[in-house]
Amino acid sequence: MAQDEAVGVGMQSMKQNGSIQLFQYWNRLRNGRPAPKRTEIEPSDIKSLLADTFILEKDGRGEAVFRLAGTRLCAIYGRELKGFAFTSLWKEKDQRLMARLAWGAFESKSVVVASFEGFTRSRRSTSFELLILPLDFGVDQARSMGILTAAERPFWLGVDPVVEARIESVRVVDADREPMFLKNRPSIPVPNLVPGDGNITDGAIVAGSGRRIRHLVVLDGGRN
Repeated sequence: MAQDEAVGVGMQSMKQNGSIQLFQYWNRLRNGRPAPKRTEIEPSDIKSLLADTFILEKDGRGEAVFRLAGTRLCAIYGRELKGFAFTSLWKEKDQRLMARLAWGAFESKSVVVASFEGFTRSRRSTSFELLILPLDFGVDQARSMGILTAAERPFWLGVDPVVEARIESVRVVDADREPMFLKNRPSIPVPNLVPGDGNITDGAIVAGSGRRIRHLVVLDGGRN
């Protein structure tokens, strides 16, 4: 892969109907703002998606933890996710990257899309799509909402719990600038080794603003 390939943006990044529907709902509510307020979210408006949705909050250590998680999402992992660290879903080598992406949703109002492979203890596997959307809780609280959906629903899903996940691609969406209805942009695979803190630097990479994460360029999403 070329050294300066960028992490893609826009709804072309999203392939699952649940991700697209939740993004459209969130985008309508924010109405040009960086994020909608939590009080504007009406569960009845997205009732068909609730089983797959979640709310993340930043705990006292600055880590993203599940405040709420839908019933189907909990069944996929075979446990109640409330109170668990968001990074606990991922293989250890991917946890630092996912922590930084969750932080971006909290602090920079970034919209994040990721595809990943989930594995059970018996080594069954299937593909998933993750969408994280920022929420406006004021300066004292940081929360985001999201959805996690399976690309397919094998017979064992929800019975044989997923115990770890391996990231395949990540995207940071600029909801203000990018065309919203192109779905076929190819995803950018994530390298096998996620860089340590010393390898993650900020800087001007391309026209506009962006941050290099090893050989990827992440475009800032939303607005500060």
